[in-house]
Amino acid sequence: MAGGGRNPLIVALDRPDLDGAERLAASLAGSVGMLKVGLELFVESGPRAVALGDETGRPVFLDLKLHDIPETVERAVARASSLGARMITVHAGGGPAMLRRAVERAQKEGRGLEIVAVTVLTSLDDRDLVSMGVVGGVAGHVEKLARLAWDQGVRTFVCSPHEASRLRAALPGATLVTPGVRAAAAAGDDQKRTMTAAEAVGAGADWVVVGRPIRDAADPAAAARAIANEASLALLARARVQ
Repeated sequence: MAGGGRNPLIVALDRPDLDGAERLAASLAGSVGMLKVGLELFVESGPRAVALGDETGRPVFLDLKLHDIPETVERAVARASSLGARMITVHAGGGPAMLRRAVERAQKEGRGLEIVAVTVLTSLDDRDLVSMGVVGGVAGHVEKLARLAWDQGVRTFVCSPHEASRLRAALPGATLVTPGVRAAAAAGDDQKRTMTAAEAVGAGADWVVVGRPIRDAADPAAAARAIANEASLALLARARVQ
């Protein structure tokens, strides 16, 4: 990675089977900063998927987007902590009590698990929010949800790259994780609010999440190295002007 700085790339192990995820994780371990285990893989393999972090020496971002009553989410956070996950996602829309109890339980467990509040999914745009009864647009709703979570002790947030600069200004001490990151020449898909890795970091992202552009590449490891290098250079450039 250029300059020897922190690798800000989280790669999504979007595979339907543990064997495939294990092969992908092993091939990418030296090129990424973190591995993301999402719903599909976790439903298929459960704790064995989280164990890929120990096997590869990479921390695990457990992306389950928990959204339930506070008691259920608190207990799930305890289990995720015991599995050794580094981060776990919860929906900011789950409300103050759910968010507060998730943060408190992670702190009580004392294993370094970070609660990450998801604001507005990158598959949604302004028109989608209107159809759901949410007025004011994506950017405003992202900030509203992030402030709600911040007040309950959350310090790490998922937003699209397009809202990163607004959240960076609103919550200067926050850690921002941005999915919807694509290679410069990538074709469109179901994510609507996307940027390249360099653009996302330049906008304020601390971590960039990439799935399909790496998973579907002819050489996933080479694709991961290229995106990680792009993101790390942008991170260094941002640090120089701060």
